[in-house]
Amino acid sequence: MATQQTSSSKAAPTKIVTTNTGRILRVNADEIAGASPVKAPAPAVVHASDPARRADVLFRVRRDEGHELSPWWMIGAFVVTSGLVILLLSGVPGIA
Repeated sequence: MATQQTSSSKAAPTKIVTTNTGRILRVNADEIAGASPVKAPAPAVVHASDPARRADVLFRVRRDEGHELSPWWMIGAFVVTSGLVILLLSGVPGIA
């Protein structure tokens, strides 16, 4: 955990604390002195055989067998996006 000390002439001295997850917290120095250590909750049980259930995966969806997304949707999306970019860039003046 990285910390940095800040103070102002009118405000009470504060401490900026960066947590392991990247959150930046501003805490009074008085609160730090009186705080007791907090136990972290136990991590959820994650099955190693199922990558869709990992804790760090947010938008992965488990689909039933036979209901997976067809690769042709991705190919079609690429073709449509490429065509749209070419169409829009064709209207830009000054290109040979």
